[in-house]
Amino acid sequence: MRDGLLRRGLKGIALVGFLATRGLDRALARLAGQRPFLLAGACCQSGACCEDPSIRVGRITWALPIWRRVVLAWHEHVNGFVLQGTDRSARVFVFRCTHFDRATRRCDSYSSRPGMCRDYPRVQLYQLSPELLPGCGYRPVSPDAKRFLHVLSEQPMTDEQRARLKKNLFLDE
Repeated sequence: MRDGLLRRGLKGIALVGFLATRGLDRALARLAGQRPFLLAGACCQSGACCEDPSIRVGRITWALPIWRRVVLAWHEHVNGFVLQGTDRSARVFVFRCTHFDRATRRCDSYSSRPGMCRDYPRVQLYQLSPELLPGCGYRPVSPDAKRFLHVLSEQPMTDEQRARLKKNLFLDE
């Protein structure tokens, strides 16, 4: 299902709002002293991020059935996301994207994809322990990786212990 002119226009307007909100959120996080992880690697075009997109929503969206229906209707009719399931404990909606071709592993509307699709995996870098999807060619790296690696190299430990710490602390550059 390719995007038509109207849907592309709606997505463009929504993208401007998404980018402004995202920029403000990240600027405020940096002002508060939060340092996101760095992004290393490259996209290997596995399509893992497109297979079952999920969206974590705020408490208000989750709690108000009318607003929740509006949000879900937007995602279905504008973004082409069909609700597949929910994770109540995390307030997450899991979708199937109608633009993703599972055979070719490609998006048929890549140029007009929603902001959340454009932002993966960068959105994960603001979490305490970022987890990227299996098959993703990107990996998070601690902003202090070089300093930590230097300290680790001076510590008495086995190669196995050092490797485990490097992995768990996101020190692989």
